[in-house]
Amino acid sequence: MKDFLPRTHFEEEHNMFRDMVRGFVEKEITPNVERWHKEGQPDREVFKKAGELGLIGMSTPEAYGGGGEMDFRYNQVLNEELSNADCGSIVVSFGVLNDLVAPYLAKFGNEEQKQKYLASMNAGDTIGCLAMTEPGAGSDLAGMRTFAKKDGDHYVLNGTKIFISNGMMADFALVAAITDPSKGRAGVSMFIVDADLEGFTKAGPLQKVGLKAQDTAELNFDNVRVPAENLLGEEGAAFGYLRTNLAHERLTLACGSVATSRRAWTLAYKYAQEREAFGRPIIQHQVHGHYLADIATRVTALQAFVDQAVMAHNAGQLDETGASMAKYWTTEEQQDIVTRCLQMFGGYGFMLEYPISTHYLDSKVQTIYGGTNEIMKEIIFRRIAKGGAE
Repeated sequence: MKDFLPRTHFEEEHNMFRDMVRGFVEKEITPNVERWHKEGQPDREVFKKAGELGLIGMSTPEAYGGGGEMDFRYNQVLNEELSNADCGSIVVSFGVLNDLVAPYLAKFGNEEQKQKYLASMNAGDTIGCLAMTEPGAGSDLAGMRTFAKKDGDHYVLNGTKIFISNGMMADFALVAAITDPSKGRAGVSMFIVDADLEGFTKAGPLQKVGLKAQDTAELNFDNVRVPAENLLGEEGAAFGYLRTNLAHERLTLACGSVATSRRAWTLAYKYAQEREAFGRPIIQHQVHGHYLADIATRVTALQAFVDQAVMAHNAGQLDETGASMAKYWTTEEQQDIVTRCLQMFGGYGFMLEYPISTHYLDSKVQTIYGGTNEIMKEIIFRRIAKGGAE
């Protein structure tokens, strides 16, 4: 989809980075998408190649193999180009590494932890995951029931985490657990748990509606003895750590949603030029032309909003409310836009060999993970109720 309004926030270095990422996607991802969908996960080798190009841990220090680049526009470019591979799964897989695991290790890990876990992940040698959600505690993290009890120079970890992206492939997991039940949220800690520890088992990959090439697992911890030195940061500080990254995580989801909406429009536009009905291309029929006009307008508005949010984030001015607005609006719009684009394909849109069907299946989860959109609206409402709209 062309830019109907100029996107003036990118500079020459971002355009050069886009060209590099686009070449990586065309060579290493697009040719493998169909196979990955069947196998249920991408090749580990793709992360190694991404690490060699500096596409993992871009915002983390160069001392640990990162890019040392805090400019979120690079993150935005990466998400946009990955979305053009017609594989939402790979967007999520990279997002877990870049936007969840890497920031926590970089911000709160000690020197030894950064050298061991962050550097190896940035190089693409290891894969990490973030384990927060539980069978009985999704968006309400305060309801978690995974416990870690101190026992000498170890913590004994018990509990279950579910819907964990990258879970099956992960070499280590960042796990949130309650270390002091009497303190509520102030009693939650985070641990780096190696996948080969006794008592740590994985179930999966879980069979999902969409994201077929993205492995999702249930992680079980049965008296897992985690070395005390694998406590990430301070004991009891994990809930606060989680809040520091929410704007970043939700803005990433918003960037991906707009990029997917743009991609869906492009697929529908090209199909409308080629497909004929009643003796002429369907793009010449007003109903389809109006569909395209409507979606182009909506995507342009979404893109302008997200681009502005990216610059606000770079300036340290994107708060929890603004990020929640971006995540909520773009993901809701994505579902409707992709559905309308699929409709233009008629029966072919229901066939899995057409990429629009993959986008349709992948889009639903956007309103669920990263905090459900019901939670996003609650965050926005609370700001309004406190007089924050005046």
